[in-house]
Amino acid sequence: MADTLDTAPPGRRRRSDARRSIDAILNAARTVLGERPDASMEDIATTAGVTRQTVYAHFPSRDALVIALIDAARAEGLAALEAARLDTRPPAEALGQFLDISWQLLRRYPLLFDPALARIPLPDGHDHHHAVTPWLERLIRRGQRTGDFASTLPATWLAAAIFGLGHTAAEQVAAGRLTTSEAAAVLLESTLRLCGAADAHYYGRAAPAADLRADDIDVACAKKMTD
Repeated sequence: MADTLDTAPPGRRRRSDARRSIDAILNAARTVLGERPDASMEDIATTAGVTRQTVYAHFPSRDALVIALIDAARAEGLAALEAARLDTRPPAEALGQFLDISWQLLRRYPLLFDPALARIPLPDGHDHHHAVTPWLERLIRRGQRTGDFASTLPATWLAAAIFGLGHTAAEQVAAGRLTTSEAAAVLLESTLRLCGAADAHYYGRAAPAADLRADDIDVACAKKMTD
């Protein structure tokens, strides 16, 4: 029997090989930089199973690689938010789900705990929360309309303040003052109190863990890319 030949055009094979290399580098960077934020590009290349030259061919600088990781986390986060159907949940529960998805991404991309990350400018000039800010503001406004949240402060201010609390929680984890679980619980209760939610203490202490976990985020992201 004749050997099966790869009949794909050379250009398509090269693009496929490049995509595999990029995915391997990003996965390696997610793990390596999460464990050692000061790891070198050579360390990442070794973990990815490629040469350092290959890493630089796709990512000309360390910041470019970190920005690509941020973009990957943002895409996964948006896919998870869409899959969660937050608009169908009670506002306080939906807010807890929003924060839980954020913490799941932080666990998957531990580099995001690094406070220095916020100082890396994004190419589009937006801040790191630009893609998810409309989701959070819409959620807050819905809670204010239904009376679940106080309406004394504008949703734009509350969303910015919540992201600020998230940065503080991440810094506390990075400094070893809180575990991720403790930080997640404190952030949830603080956020609910900030929004003027009724029974904020109950939601902050007794709210169940989110249904979406890292594997679910992977599935949601893969589905979004194939739609």
